[in-house]
Amino acid sequence: MPRRWWLHLLLFLLTLGTTTSFGFALARSFSSGHALNDQTIADGYVRLWHGGAGWPAGFIYSIPLLLILLAHEFGHYFACRSWRVQASLPYFGPSPTLLGTIGAIILIRSPICNRRSLLDIGASGPIAGFAVLTPVLIAGVWLSRVVPGIQESGPFSFGMPLLMRILESLRFPGIAAKDICLHPLAVAAWAGLLATAMNLLPAGQLDGGHILYALFGGRAHRIVTLAFVFVLVVLGFLYWPWWLGALVVFLVRRHPLIYDNQPLGTRRSAVGALAFCLFVLSIAVVPIAMK
Repeated sequence: MPRRWWLHLLLFLLTLGTTTSFGFALARSFSSGHALNDQTIADGYVRLWHGGAGWPAGFIYSIPLLLILLAHEFGHYFACRSWRVQASLPYFGPSPTLLGTIGAIILIRSPICNRRSLLDIGASGPIAGFAVLTPVLIAGVWLSRVVPGIQESGPFSFGMPLLMRILESLRFPGIAAKDICLHPLAVAAWAGLLATAMNLLPAGQLDGGHILYALFGGRAHRIVTLAFVFVLVVLGFLYWPWWLGALVVFLVRRHPLIYDNQPLGTRRSAVGALAFCLFVLSIAVVPIAMK
């Protein structure tokens, strides 16, 4: 099958446009000390498409975010190449909604035949993406500032993953998360944490599901997937309805069977444990709270 370079490039450029538009809204909100709102986001798109002044300020969000997503997907891609598994280049998802993108994916086009390759391919993306987002997150939190009540004054607010809250407590001791105005760099890293957490959910054919299957086998994978379906139903009804949409990934796509009893070894088991730690650091019960 010929490579559709033009489609990969087109989707990337469209995503660059939508994330830059959203980034302009973030930069404007941060400089003014006012909460992000729908009108500011819409203004970012108007300025970009009509060549209005100031829109390049959105690059401070879009470029770091795209680098994080590229690192994640190329981590998968090069792991596939090393195991001679056929995979596509990344497909980016532009979106005119919050964050400016729905993320990126690669398509795996040949079977993964053993547990070692399954773990390497599943873990490589989140670890690579996390390595890139960590310095962005540190810089973004250190450039953020205190604006009392800013997270409560807008139509939505960002949930705080554990890693971000740890860094905020170091940078702003005693200051509540609701009083911290996040720099666009911090929001780019936050979006990277969200992508990491979603991909590392230990269920289905997500990266976390691959890692779980490689570490503990198909029976454990089925049990944990069903458990997460129950957990997400509860979270969806009590806290964040979008968790219910995530169930489609688990209910529709069953994990392929892998008949391989070779031990993973200490190093790969440690990689699996690291991936679980990254999941804990990245997840937020309510990623985005709408008001």
